[in-house]
Amino acid sequence: MIVAPANPSAEPELTRLLGSRADMHVARLPVRPGPSLADRLEGYNAALPAMAGAFEGLRLDAMVMACCEPRYLLGPDEDREQCAEMTAATGVPFASATLATREALDHVRVEDIVLVSPYQPWVTELAERFWKTAGLNVTRVVQVRARDGYSSYALTPSELISQVELAELPADAVLLFTGTGLPTLPVLGPLTSGNDRMLLTSNLCVAWWALSRAVGRHVTLGRLPYRRGPLAAQGGRTA
Repeated sequence: MIVAPANPSAEPELTRLLGSRADMHVARLPVRPGPSLADRLEGYNAALPAMAGAFEGLRLDAMVMACCEPRYLLGPDEDREQCAEMTAATGVPFASATLATREALDHVRVEDIVLVSPYQPWVTELAERFWKTAGLNVTRVVQVRARDGYSSYALTPSELISQVELAELPADAVLLFTGTGLPTLPVLGPLTSGNDRMLLTSNLCVAWWALSRAVGRHVTLGRLPYRRGPLAAQGGRTA
């Protein structure tokens, strides 16, 4: 896994989701103090080819850039092409978090989504355009916000739950939570209780993609372990 420097959620959540079925090795993207958010995101994309060298000599079954925000500066085709180039260059199946999510959505045959985004509004607009360009019908966008501003790293599970509940979404909606830095595992149970919603998160899709490559077949999304049991036991639809 390749993650952003300050991401507090990717490693803990991915560790729980992968369980004992895969070992995870992590490298962090270089710190770029000072530049604007747009500059930092562009820098993360530019640093990606060199980051593969951080695992030189380590036997890997899959490699993932577990970071969504930079990829929204690209179109879906460019995102896929760059991942294919990384696969060819390293000899290891490679995906961005966004590509892993696209493949997960295809796997469960989802076409309509509610996009839940913690990003600044201009990045949320790019994310919405990305998923629409990828062929999905974004029926609604729920913009969530931490107390001190737009930040996936600062949002608490209770803030995330309350803001999604205030949106009064349909009982059968498919919610896509974008951002590997979001604390999403604690919200899955509460937000699927008493309804037929399907909740997909960036970390859930990354874990599914990586584990599927590691074992050589598609695993069942709803059976990825976390906390005390599989997602399928937490209510709502399973994938």
